[in-house]
Amino acid sequence: MRGSRATRAAGETVFLVDRMTHNIRTGRFERSLSALTAVSALVTGAEVYFEHYRASFGDPWMWSPVALTPPLVAAGVGGAVSRRWAKTWLPLFAGLYFANGVVGTYLHVRGVGRKPGGWAVAQYNVPMGPPLMAPGLMSMVGGMGLLAAILRRER
Repeated sequence: MRGSRATRAAGETVFLVDRMTHNIRTGRFERSLSALTAVSALVTGAEVYFEHYRASFGDPWMWSPVALTPPLVAAGVGGAVSRRWAKTWLPLFAGLYFANGVVGTYLHVRGVGRKPGGWAVAQYNVPMGPPLMAPGLMSMVGGMGLLAAILRRER
């Protein structure tokens, strides 16, 4: 019984890998990744908005991820539908989103250092300060959009 279940799971895994490889080779993956970038940016942007709202948008830089989310969502949807959008607008806004995540990581690290005690009491300030890994999510979403833009389009 164990052998057959493991064999089936291995067969399904091989099938999924083969299917994904086929989708990448034929260009279908570009459209899917463009749409996934739009959905991911929407979810990420909403989360960023609520967290920065909770922090009262104390730094003007907190508005930048909120402002970059709608254009990336539009570019992701456009990239799923149009090759022109996927090759022009999607890489532009995905690159800006990626860069904003990198800047956000710096600002969050700086924010932890500015809390009372700074990095000397990291065991308290890291969990209570700005989340250090959260801007990385923006960079990942931007990276997905950049990847979608460089992949081959289905014919």
